Amino acid sequence: MGRFKNNKKSRVIVKPIPKKNQEDVSHVTGDKIPKSFVFSRMKLPGPVKQLQMDLRKLMLPYTALSLKEKKRNTLRDFLNVSGPMGVTHFLMLSKTASSLSLRVARTPQGPTLTFKIHQYSLASDIAQSQLRPRCPQDLFKSPPLIVLSGFGSQELHLKLATIMFQNIFPAIDINTVKLSTCQRLVLLNYNKDTKLIDFRHYSIRLQPVGVSRRIRKFVQNHQVPDLRNLQDVSDFVTKAGYGSESEGDEEAATVTLSSDLGRVNKGSTKSAVKLQEIGPRMTMQLVKVEEGLCTGGIIFSEYENVDGKKEKLKKKQDEEGDEEEEEEDSEEEGEEGSEEDGEDMDED
Repeated sequence: MGRFKNNKKSRVIVKPIPKKNQEDVSHVTGDKIPKSFVFSRMKLPGPVKQLQMDLRKLMLPYTALSLKEKKRNTLRDFLNVSGPMGVTHFLMLSKTASSLSLRVARTPQGPTLTFKIHQYSLASDIAQSQLRPRCPQDLFKSPPLIVLSGFGSQELHLKLATIMFQNIFPAIDINTVKLSTCQRLVLLNYNKDTKLIDFRHYSIRLQPVGVSRRIRKFVQNHQVPDLRNLQDVSDFVTKAGYGSESEGDEEAATVTLSSDLGRVNKGSTKSAVKLQEIGPRMTMQLVKVEEGLCTGGIIFSEYENVDGKKEKLKKKQDEEGDEEEEEEDSEEEGEEGSEEDGEDMDED
């Protein structure tokens, strides 16, 4: 009797997503909610593997946090799994001896954008550099907001990058969005001079303007204040030296809330918006755009553009060299003709 071949080794293992997070259409905008897979096509070194986990955490809650890929897995395996799960985007990390790259692709037919990562910092590195790192438990329950800066160019590859990044996170309606869901921010800043993209990930927090730090901590934490060294309760409120509030009082950093947010930030009052970086941080460059999913025609290539400029410059130099040779040849012919005329005159 024949035996069936076991194909378990070629399967992609994905931890089931709870039913409460399996909504496919946003109840606010009516659009399909984008979901993502973050994986690699090869074995990654330890720091890059941690960068992959940081990117998965950044893409929460609509990503497979426990996605396990194997060496035998092909891109077709991920594509077969992504269809039933409603996955719309792939983020693929790859590391070679000379460079680290990130490919962002739209499933199932592309396009694919390839970024070369020049520098990166892990979320743990960012936290260690801060005096008071901030990471609340409910920080990753909602998707981040996306802010693009410097992508206003009319070039086709930048337009594609803008559309890709805008559609990789769920859209929001500013009239109906809940302020409690706006807790993270992804910022991408494009520098047209260096052609580099600065990728940053921040947490958003609000602080009421005009309220001391002591009162704010007392209301938020419900801790009994230490009044042993004070003569009166009023000293706890009016005592100076509890921290500078000048940053929160800046007009450019304040907003008026439309509804209550927590115990301290009340509606119709001014609150200061503060961003704290939580990582990961990347500096990358768009080097290639393909029509399909890692295949198809090349719409843009930074390396071909450089090579093309070199070829045009060489061709122009060759043309200038040919023109100079033609001019020299014509001058030599003119000199020969004048010598012949002189000989004829002597004979006469």
